[in-house]
Amino acid sequence: MPCRLSASSIVIQPLGAIEQHGPHLPLSTDTDVAVALASRLAARVDGVLVAPAVPYGSSGEHAGFPGTLSIGAAATELLLVELGRSALPATVRRMLLLSAHGGNAEPVTAAVRLLRSEGRDVLAWSPRWNGDAHAGRTETSVQLALDPARVRPSTVVGNTTPLAELLPALRADGVRSVSPTGVLGDPTGASAAEGAALLDSATADLVAFVEHW
Repeated sequence: MPCRLSASSIVIQPLGAIEQHGPHLPLSTDTDVAVALASRLAARVDGVLVAPAVPYGSSGEHAGFPGTLSIGAAATELLLVELGRSALPATVRRMLLLSAHGGNAEPVTAAVRLLRSEGRDVLAWSPRWNGDAHAGRTETSVQLALDPARVRPSTVVGNTTPLAELLPALRADGVRSVSPTGVLGDPTGASAAEGAALLDSATADLVAFVEHW
């Protein structure tokens, strides 16, 4: 990576999480997605460099499920601020924080706000899936497209209530309060073909975002 860096480069910082994704998906699902999208961007846009992923994030809402490792919102924000300060502008001209975990939204937004107030050229982007919220058909399809060997067969149907209706309970008491399996959605019917289409759509959106920066 160092030999390709220049002041005109854009560094993409993939951000994920290590958290439960039901009984059928890997703990690294969000990180896997962030890395995949960053790599796709780098293959399509000149001058894009992909930094090593930050695999831990703000996942307190998944507390109580085995395997979840969260560093919390404050630590996530501080980590991103210090990464931005070290990279911009001495190493690269621009930095994109690419987060594939919804729980990172607040610390990412706060980090971007602070870094930009310091005159650093940093933005954030996250995929916008038109599907269920967590470990359902959408994420299962995407993971099947990325690495089907890491997806276990499952017939578990989680809470399919729209996320907007679940948010008050989620924020107050976490995912376990609304879904004992940790699944928010219905993974049955997921397919690699659907996942590939979702990844293609997200990649096109990401490429357009960066090209219009």
